Amino acid sequence: MSGKISSLVVLVAISFLVSCAQPEVEQAAEAVSDAVATVAERPDPTVVDPDHYVAEFENDRVRIVRIKYGPGEESPMHYHPDHVGVFLTDLQAQVTMPDGSTEELSVKAGEHEFAPAGQHRGKNLGGDFEIVAIELKSGATGAVIEPDSVAVDPAHYTPEFENDQVRIVRIAYGAGEESTMHFHPDTVAVFLTDHLVQMTLPDGSKQDISAQAGESLFIPAGQHLPKNISDRAWELVLVELK
Repeated sequence: MSGKISSLVVLVAISFLVSCAQPEVEQAAEAVSDAVATVAERPDPTVVDPDHYVAEFENDRVRIVRIKYGPGEESPMHYHPDHVGVFLTDLQAQVTMPDGSTEELSVKAGEHEFAPAGQHRGKNLGGDFEIVAIELKSGATGAVIEPDSVAVDPAHYTPEFENDQVRIVRIAYGAGEESTMHFHPDTVAVFLTDHLVQMTLPDGSKQDISAQAGESLFIPAGQHLPKNISDRAWELVLVELK
């Protein structure tokens, strides 16, 4: 009899555990279902169209995606979060929205654009084009911009766009020109020309940085004093993150 009672107790215990675990199992299943639905609703261009969209850098603030199309090429429907596009070449393209409506875009090399989150598919109507897309994530640093480059050196730093997520600054130096010490929050630099600069840091140390036209670089918040140490002018677009 005691054996039967023990077996009954075990069965009751198992039944109790299973019933207790059921809500957690259901919650986990719902979470998986939601994740699958999100992926379906927001197809990642680097997944659904890796020939045209390549992720080059990612951290908790941004993902940098390089976009390249040949003449006449097009993509399937895909999703971008809020992002800034920096155009390395001229662009002639047609964008189709999920509702079937279309829009034609014409952009010149060196321009930039902030685009809110959404889905579309694209078709290249011109020659080869290339874009650096800086996809934005949450995670504002709250960094105080002081001294602000735009305020202390307006000859080299020109603000061209600003909202509650980013400020876009165009930077242009002539050969041999230098700035004064200033601060940037976390930023992404997109180099429009070849670049050679000497950075003096607040402790007096110096660092030489070079980049090729078209490259991009995530730069953590900090102060520096830049000097163009090349014999040519250079230009870049700086996307400051808030």
